[in-house]
Amino acid sequence: MGLVGGILGFGLGLPLGLAAACLVYLRFLAPRRRPQDPVIRPLRDLDHETLQTMVQDIPLWVKYPDYERIDWMNKFICDMWPFLDKAICKIIRGVAKPICDQYVGKYGIESIEFGNLTLGALPPTLQGIKVYEMREKELVIEPVIRWGSIANVTVDVKVHSFKLSAQLLDLHVMLTPRVTLKPLVPSFPCFASLCVSLMEKPHVDFGLKLLGGDVMAIPGLYRFIQEQISKQIAIMYHWPKVIEVPILDGASGATKKPVGVLNVKVIRAMNLPKMDLLGKSDPYVKLRLSGERLPSKKTSVKMSNLNPEWNEHFRLVVKDPETQVLELQMFDWEKVKMHDKMGVQVIPLRLLTPYESKLFTLDLLRSMNPNDQQNKKNRGKLVVELTFDPFREENSTSPLISDVEGNISLKRDVPDGGGVLLVSVENAEDVEGKRHTNPYAVVLFRGEKRETKVIRKARDPRWNEEFQFVVDEAPMDEKIHIEIRSRRGRLLPFRTQESLGHVNINLVDVVNNGRINEKYHLINSRNGKLQLEIKWNTV
Repeated sequence: MGLVGGILGFGLGLPLGLAAACLVYLRFLAPRRRPQDPVIRPLRDLDHETLQTMVQDIPLWVKYPDYERIDWMNKFICDMWPFLDKAICKIIRGVAKPICDQYVGKYGIESIEFGNLTLGALPPTLQGIKVYEMREKELVIEPVIRWGSIANVTVDVKVHSFKLSAQLLDLHVMLTPRVTLKPLVPSFPCFASLCVSLMEKPHVDFGLKLLGGDVMAIPGLYRFIQEQISKQIAIMYHWPKVIEVPILDGASGATKKPVGVLNVKVIRAMNLPKMDLLGKSDPYVKLRLSGERLPSKKTSVKMSNLNPEWNEHFRLVVKDPETQVLELQMFDWEKVKMHDKMGVQVIPLRLLTPYESKLFTLDLLRSMNPNDQQNKKNRGKLVVELTFDPFREENSTSPLISDVEGNISLKRDVPDGGGVLLVSVENAEDVEGKRHTNPYAVVLFRGEKRETKVIRKARDPRWNEEFQFVVDEAPMDEKIHIEIRSRRGRLLPFRTQESLGHVNINLVDVVNNGRINEKYHLINSRNGKLQLEIKWNTV
């Protein structure tokens, strides 16, 4: 028994003794981490070795010409910091409380509360900022952030009536994030999402006390913890990994991309009302998708016919099949006066199944107001057939091919069939006319002509307008012609137009790659350039 008791006493006493010795060392013998006031001296009074050690602390706007100095922003943050400190701490308490409450009642934990919570009086400082010029509809900035705070965060944990406290203080952080605002949209705050990634491994330093003792004073532990924290942050957020924060949704005005094509076949109408006094009716149908500013498509006019048959096909580009509806309007054609509306009807696209045709026989209404009593009157029927064809997803496992010289490129399979050619006219630079400079862009493709708005008295106009061309087959051997023109104001008795330059683009690269975004030099222009983005989506 004496031997067993001795072994148990040694086994229990050794770890308890080591723990007590560690606490005594941390509490009374370990060196204290006391912040000291920095010594401020002019650079001319420093020797060569001291200057060499200070090179890394010199702001980047001094060392690199592409970084800009933003003292005004630092002044703004400094003035706002007392209020930002309280607001951020309030958010931290609100976010941490439900997380801490999950552990209350487990492992003997009775409560977890914040004792002190402050980020200190010293705000973060922006050492410089770099702004990238991008061809895409996005803004990319890289600020360099340094924060030597005197934060004081204390967490009190009550376990079996014993109060344990942990204190975080003197937080120092050095970050170089890349912030991307994309896509840029014409709705406040003018970008749909915010993407953040770290371009370099972050530097994080802090003090940590447990039960009043400085844990970071334990030999070897300080560097180990610092390296592990920097490593874990880098694993989660280091480029190319990105944190994306959505800012705007579709309802808030964010620009939506086309997702498919709606095939509409206007078949016939039946039992239409007689609209003319001396004859029957001359009906035709106009159709468009909701949320689009494009002109409506129209069928041909069937003269003196109350049961017309069209069998005409139309293709419309769909951006949101869950919310968009197909708007159908029937008119009676008139030679002199305004065309009379015969009836309207809508079809929600959510009723369609992709790649499946669906026949609709619609009762024409006077208006889409459900309380309109005139809707009870018989206005005839309209028969249409709809098919929704979503765009094919890009194959991320496309094979790589190499030519004789060893150049490697991505081979993209071009499926048979039609699709949508999206032409986005972004902006032009250094365009100038001989008599006037009121530029606008004209896009010509397969006999179709589209125009942007006119920007008056501008040598560097920005349009950001997109045009859609629905085609039955891939335009492999075709070109698209885009010309920049200038014209006088509409109020003048004479209007002269002047060409400021043009460009012809082979579409084979667009079809093979799916997308190009390039800046082209304008032909017949001294220094003019045109920024274009062209996409090809197949169905």
